[in-house]
Amino acid sequence: MQQLIEQFMAEWCDRRPYIIAHTSGSTGTPKEIKLLKSDMVMSARATNARFNISSHSHLHLTLSPAYIAGKMMIVRALEVGCDLTYEAPSNHSLLSTDYGDIDLLAIVPSQCSQLIDNPVARKCLRNVIIGGAPISHATEQALLSAPWNSFATYGMTETCSHVALRRIGTDTYTAMPGVRFSTDNRDCLRINAPQFSFRQLQTNDIVDLLSPQSFIWKGRYDNVINSGGIKIFPEQLEAKLQPYIGLPFFVGSAPHPVWGTAVELIVEMPDSKLADTSELERQLQDVCRTHLAAVECPKSIKFTAALPRTANGKIRRNG
Repeated sequence: MQQLIEQFMAEWCDRRPYIIAHTSGSTGTPKEIKLLKSDMVMSARATNARFNISSHSHLHLTLSPAYIAGKMMIVRALEVGCDLTYEAPSNHSLLSTDYGDIDLLAIVPSQCSQLIDNPVARKCLRNVIIGGAPISHATEQALLSAPWNSFATYGMTETCSHVALRRIGTDTYTAMPGVRFSTDNRDCLRINAPQFSFRQLQTNDIVDLLSPQSFIWKGRYDNVINSGGIKIFPEQLEAKLQPYIGLPFFVGSAPHPVWGTAVELIVEMPDSKLADTSELERQLQDVCRTHLAAVECPKSIKFTAALPRTANGKIRRNG
């Protein structure tokens, strides 16, 4: 961890106006991009303003500086000259040492369980931002009982971290200072940030735009299932089903002779149990009929020993 921080600091202090970063690969092959240091400073200032971070604050780093989320925690601390402590990234041990009061901590969803019942965290944490992957329903419910403020982030590597935050327990994302939102003719979110070099960025995320400063995320345009003319958002179905299905799964689509395309549930289970899935299939159909609208219910259920995933472990919906 120390070596990665030193490598980033050397890159940050060199004469180049940019740093090299890599996209997450969530929606395709990861790629190398150049991020302007001036954009990273703008992003850091926005987050610092949102959480009242000053020279008297304390930030804690538990994410690798090899990725944008870790890099930005360092830049936020540098920008105001506040204390920054760190520990090696882990899903198994977090805040095992008392670092004192922490004003801002950035984590990924898999680290949440290490915080919720952690006595050190419950005593010292003030604000936690969570990004990098969807947050499960169970995790969100558990976070509601935590004494700190928890927020889900919306952003991407190209925006130098988040451009919007959603308080855990709510559906609405609110813009960071200086950011405004609009949509295109697909109802996909457009990020307007004139102070950044990109100025405007078009996404493939379908949203309900509530105002120029707020939206509700519905799903990826690439993933929408058009079944008989009805648009179905797989991410919304997954959120409804997640509390009731104890196996890894995702919602996909399959050809249908009448509707053109229909919902399909793809479930991961041990290879040794794939020989007979009839009873589990009946149980899953009952779950779907109970918690989904009729048009949302899967017309088929597919079982596999391993769900298709990207290099960083995220579900690859298109196989």
